[in-house]
Amino acid sequence: MTGTNGNPTDTTDTTGPTGVIVVGSGPTGLLLAGDLATAGIPVTVLEKRPRKISNLSRAFALHARSLEQLDARGLADELEATGRPLDRLRLFGRLSIDLTALPSRFNHVLVLPQYEVEKALARRAVEAGAGFRYDTEMTGLVQDADGVTVGTRGPDGRTESLRAAYVVGADGMRSAVRGAIGLPFPGKSVIRSVVLADVQLAEQPDELLTVSAVGDAFAFLAPFGDGYYRVIGWHRGHDVPDTEPLDLAEVKEITRLALGRDYGMHDARWMSRFHSDERQAPAYRVGRVFLAGDAAHVHTPAGGQGMNTGLQDAANLSWKLVSVLAGHADPALLDTYQSERHPVGKAVLRSSGGLVRLAMAKRPWTRAARAGLTGLVSHVGPARRKATAQVTGIGYRYPAPRGTHPLTGTRVPDVRLADGSRLYEALRDGRFVLITPAHEPFSPELPPHPDRLTTAHWASTRRTTLLVRPDGYAAWASDTAPDPGALRSALTAHLGPAPARQLH
Repeated sequence: MTGTNGNPTDTTDTTGPTGVIVVGSGPTGLLLAGDLATAGIPVTVLEKRPRKISNLSRAFALHARSLEQLDARGLADELEATGRPLDRLRLFGRLSIDLTALPSRFNHVLVLPQYEVEKALARRAVEAGAGFRYDTEMTGLVQDADGVTVGTRGPDGRTESLRAAYVVGADGMRSAVRGAIGLPFPGKSVIRSVVLADVQLAEQPDELLTVSAVGDAFAFLAPFGDGYYRVIGWHRGHDVPDTEPLDLAEVKEITRLALGRDYGMHDARWMSRFHSDERQAPAYRVGRVFLAGDAAHVHTPAGGQGMNTGLQDAANLSWKLVSVLAGHADPALLDTYQSERHPVGKAVLRSSGGLVRLAMAKRPWTRAARAGLTGLVSHVGPARRKATAQVTGIGYRYPAPRGTHPLTGTRVPDVRLADGSRLYEALRDGRFVLITPAHEPFSPELPPHPDRLTTAHWASTRRTTLLVRPDGYAAWASDTAPDPGALRSALTAHLGPAPARQLH
């Protein structure tokens, strides 16, 4: 590489061949960087924005599964104290989902701006030792059999060459990483000329989240918690480019049409237009480069699943990178990121897109479909539970090999353990957790994995032996007491061989 004057100005970063470069410091990149740094993996985060947490936020909701993942990192309780819980999520019209029966410690959606999530995740990553380079743009990358070389341009225009074992693109819809590895981003714009505004209100809404669609208009209101509200609005009959000037009068008019009043909006501190796309990369991995969050998939904001899906991507990928880089797992483990997360991204595109189309239904048959879905979800238990599990993220399961235990690949709830703690507290060390029946000692013949495995007993009388992955999904299970050889084989398969000194 060369500097702006044509002279070489390359330097080499200390991330090195055993580290990871994360491009993008939104919630997805921050969770991933924090996990890697906590596990002792060198990680550098590249962010083209200045070093600050923006108070301009599109995401306003943390669903149950994301809160569980944040609980496994010791962050959920502080965010719960900052945000406001909502036990019923309205999707459109009369269709809403009651979350109080959700089988989770977090039987609600937590309403708080995305920047609050970013602040907590950034603090964790910095305290764990992650390196950050702000005002730094990725200009290209080249990968080979041993690693990836990333070109950057810093705030002073200086170029550098950084080297790492893997690169993760968490740099949003216009991902430079995705472009550098030549992946397409097929899809389309679903709704155009969506208006955004951060305003103060003279009248406080009756509900924490206010959303409705009437005729050709849709509007959504959510509080920042600092006296301002985010307004998202759209009118079918006003399809203009994103560059068209926007004033508060237009925002008020759309809100009045959709919600019946504008709540006395005033003092807008920010206004903009955007378009909402449905797109998904065909692959989440190309060689040593991965995509996560909006770099891998974007969809409509219906159901508030965007930030949450990205957080789940990061939680799935981080422990696999740690296992491979620490030499405990074959690099083939990284292929399961694609097989596990790509179908989830596709399902979220389908569900969020369906919700927005039904919300804006205009033709008689789509209105009839909306009415039918409302009745089904409202009055039929299985349909209601399925919809709730999908929107909140707790219902997804990952593919499992044929013949494995039915629990394999499923989310493990936050069960109580015999010592009085919870499973998601035990997961905070980033290790696998082996749970066995109470009063059954662990076999002394099992090779211990002190740096990779936490052992615990059920608080209940349950007889299952269960191995839980660091991301809270079941890796292996047995309904009967397994013989030491079978359990040893399962541990070796998922955690790698025990330290050599313990195998003699």
